Amino acid sequence: MVNGRRAVNNPLALAVLAYLMERPMHPYELGKLLKQRQLHKSVNYKHSSLYAVVEQLNRVGYIEPQQTLRDTRRPERTLYTLTPAGQEELRAWMRDLIAAPVKEFRGFEAALALVVVLPPAEVAELLQQREQALEAEAERLDAKIQAPLAPDMDRVFRIEDEYQLALVEAELVFIRRFRERIIVAGDPEFGRFWRTFHST
Repeated sequence: MVNGRRAVNNPLALAVLAYLMERPMHPYELGKLLKQRQLHKSVNYKHSSLYAVVEQLNRVGYIEPQQTLRDTRRPERTLYTLTPAGQEELRAWMRDLIAAPVKEFRGFEAALALVVVLPPAEVAELLQQREQALEAEAERLDAKIQAPLAPDMDRVFRIEDEYQLALVEAELVFIRRFRERIIVAGDPEFGRFWRTFHST
């Protein structure tokens, strides 16, 4: 960390450091593992950015080349290994991510902040559509969580799906409550400006 900021602050870099803890790998192998473990569901991953991230981590000393493999049938491949500084950074970064909540800017939250631009009745309909989509997503996640694991797979590797399901379920509770407040209008103080704005 430099001046309180990470030298490389990219979730893909975090994944590379974590995977290199298992064993030395070349970028192509890292890419295969990222796909195999479906990390694209939790990390914004593009194959083209992987090589740039590996280069960044090498430049700051968190990983280093261990050896270059030469094969006449394939291009040269450099195996990278985690350095002691990389291990230290990986653990510190993970501790920060787990312990300290960080403000995340979500599109839906921005839409809620500006919701008065649409009429209340239309927002109620849109929320119903969102509710249906979230219910389908909750079913999909629940089915994935309940699905049998491979004999050698630890259930901890499904924990991000359990987290996603908890977020979806919490959002469903919020959406149902919000939609009810719009339709029932039991609180005269809620939405007064909103209703007036669209009635004039």
